[in-house]
Amino acid sequence: MSIKNIIFDIGNVLLGFDYWSFFQSFGYEEETVERLAKATAQSPDWNELDRGVLRYEEVVQRFIANDPALETEILNSFENLHGLLSRYDYAIPWIQELKDKGYKVYYLSNFFNKAEVDCAETMDFMPYMDGGILSYRDKVTKPEPEIYQLLLKRYGLKAEESVFLDDTEKNIVGARKEGIHGIVFGNRMQACEELRKLGVNA
Repeated sequence: MSIKNIIFDIGNVLLGFDYWSFFQSFGYEEETVERLAKATAQSPDWNELDRGVLRYEEVVQRFIANDPALETEILNSFENLHGLLSRYDYAIPWIQELKDKGYKVYYLSNFFNKAEVDCAETMDFMPYMDGGILSYRDKVTKPEPEIYQLLLKRYGLKAEESVFLDDTEKNIVGARKEGIHGIVFGNRMQACEELRKLGVNA
């Protein structure tokens, strides 16, 4: 059966997500940046931001509890997330190209509300897509089976006609368990090559 639906992760696929550079932009020393990363983006609590059940302030307090000595730096960093995400110039042309060739294009991303609001200018590709799921809106995150099942059900997609591109291998494993084709995204050229192997005119 041929592929009809292309499903994209967002962070580090359709836009840049670089928390390391974001923390460096505040002028913190390298050791502080490492500790900030460990207390926040590298902690299990980060997934709770994406799940969207807890209030943003509650999760930030969890980050502080992970390294109380960095309370000031954490509060400063998470007051405004502008700069955490960056535009990829290829996103809109790639989406348009796939749609012009007759494919449906969706997004499936672990994402939280404040990042979407503070970095709205990086999300300019969203209106070009046929739909999708941001985890915080539906209170479920990858690689939980429910998030893939929800996408398929919501848009009436057949798993075997769909392919998912994500930069994190465990999320691709999760998609494959639901019958969706999967590609671990490295860069656009590599992804297009693998799409072609699946018969996609990429």
